[in-house]
Amino acid sequence: MPPATAVREIFNPRTGQRMCFLQTAADTDGELLRIETVNPPTGVAEPLHVHPFQETRAALVSGTLRFVVAGEERRLGPGDDLTIPAGTPHSFVNDGEADAVAIQEARPALRTADFFQTYFRLAERGELDDHGSPSLLRFALLGPEFADEIRLVSPPWAVQRALFAVLGPVARLRGLTAD
Repeated sequence: MPPATAVREIFNPRTGQRMCFLQTAADTDGELLRIETVNPPTGVAEPLHVHPFQETRAALVSGTLRFVVAGEERRLGPGDDLTIPAGTPHSFVNDGEADAVAIQEARPALRTADFFQTYFRLAERGELDDHGSPSLLRFALLGPEFADEIRLVSPPWAVQRALFAVLGPVARLRGLTAD
């Protein structure tokens, strides 16, 4: 997998989302990932997830984003920001009428930039379903690869790990990789 610093801008053709890596782990000795994101109004929320070891932050520059954090909804507009503690279930969606531009951060950076690059490459190759999810076999490789950076809330982590243990070897036998 290429390092996060190899690419500074990425594009997801499935959603139209763009990311520009302003500061990466390589730039900050691993302390911070800072990204400018452009999220078109799709009305489709990302899956409920956690960053188990990272505090994340979003500051809206323009447009609106609706966040659900620990079951509570909050709409951010220009000038608003939100900090999400590590391990807190959350998702967001642009259900407005215009692109939402935000500065998003993750502390520590870990390999989150690598995750986004991998995920956007899958989208470029048309390897995500209508909900933006990879196949179950590909997920069985992605899940453990980026477990420190991001985890789905459901099914529970213990169930996911059991599935990864069973399906990961099958995926590798079929020639799949996390990327």
